[in-house]
Amino acid sequence: MSKVYFTDLTSEKKDDNLFSRIQKLFKKAGEDIEFNKEDLVALKIHFGEKGIDTFLRPVRVAPIVEAVKEAGAKPFLADSNTLYSGSRSNAVDHHRTAQENGWLRPVVDAPVIIADGLHGNEFYTVEIGGDHFDEVKIGAGFFQANAIMAISHFKGHGMTGFGGALKNLGMGCASRAGKLMQHYDVEPEVDTENCIGCGECAVWCPEDAIEVEQYANIDHETCIGCGECRIVCPEGAIQVKDSSSNKVLQEKTAEYALGALTDKKEVVHFNFIMDVTPECDCPPWRKAPLVPDIGVAASKDPVALDQASFDLVKKESGKNYKRGIDKFGTVHDVDSTWQLQHAEKIGLGERDHELINISK
Repeated sequence: MSKVYFTDLTSEKKDDNLFSRIQKLFKKAGEDIEFNKEDLVALKIHFGEKGIDTFLRPVRVAPIVEAVKEAGAKPFLADSNTLYSGSRSNAVDHHRTAQENGWLRPVVDAPVIIADGLHGNEFYTVEIGGDHFDEVKIGAGFFQANAIMAISHFKGHGMTGFGGALKNLGMGCASRAGKLMQHYDVEPEVDTENCIGCGECAVWCPEDAIEVEQYANIDHETCIGCGECRIVCPEGAIQVKDSSSNKVLQEKTAEYALGALTDKKEVVHFNFIMDVTPECDCPPWRKAPLVPDIGVAASKDPVALDQASFDLVKKESGKNYKRGIDKFGTVHDVDSTWQLQHAEKIGLGERDHELINISK
C-alpha cells in the first residue's frame, strides 16, 4: 500500500508553519531518495496563464526547491508550451508570463526552463507500449532530466474532471505534438441557445477553426480538439458531449505520464489542495473554489497522491456541496476516476493508500 503524507494549513508556532511542513513532507515521503550532485531535477510547474491568480504560488514551491538542493541535486522549474493560443504558446511569451506571475529569484531560487523549446517542437519519443500509444512525445528538457517531480495545483478540469499529478505530468510534459495526440478525439459542440457570440473562443483557438457571427460555429475538419474553447467560454455554451472522448483523453494523459516518468529516478510529488477551482489554471480569470483550502499532500506514488487528494476534496463540504459528493463529477458531468483506473492498470502506481497526517 502506497503512503501519502498530508499536512493541513493551521499552525501556532514560528518554527511550525506551512514552509517547514512542506520540507517535512519531502523528508517523510522521500526518506530513502538519493540524488547525485550532478542530477538535474525538473519541478513540473504550471506557471499560470496571464490574468489568473489561483495558480500555485511561487513562494510555496520555494521550500521544495531548497529541499531538493539539500538532497544534493540541481532543481529547475519547467513546463511545456500550450496547444491553445494563450500567453504560453511559445517559449518567449511563456517565460515572460512566468516572470509576471512571480516565478523569479529570489522568491524561488531555481531557473525557469521551457522544456519543449521555442515553438514546442523539441521532443524525444519514449516507447511505452500502452493501450492508446506505442510511443509518446516528451518535451526535450523533461526527457533529458534525471528526475521529474510533479508540483501540482489540485483543482477541477472540464474534460478530465480534476487535474493533479497525473495530468500535470501527462499533459504538461508532452510537446505540443504530444498534446495534440491526446486531444485528437475531442469534438466540442456549441449550444446556440446559450452562446452570446462574444468571440472569446475564436481568440483562443490555435487553428482558427471557429467563426463567430450570431453565435460561434466550429469547423470540425480544422478543429484539433484542444478543448480550450470550452474552458474560456464565459457562458458555458461549449461542451464535449461524447463522454467516451473524456475517458479516452484521461487514459491517454495517464499514458503520457508513464512516458514522462520512464527511466527517471524515484522522487516525491506534491499536490497543493488549495484554491480548488472548478477549472484549470489556463483561462485568464478565476471562479469560486469548490471547497475551502484543505492542505498539501506528498507521495512517491502519483496515483495514490491523486486518489488521496480526490478523496480529501470529496470528504470536504463547500458552499454548494455536501460532504461525500464528487464535486468534480457534479460540476463537469465527468467521471474523473478513469485516469486513476488506467494509471493503475499501466503500472504508474496504486489507488489503495495509507494517508499519514504529519500536522497532528
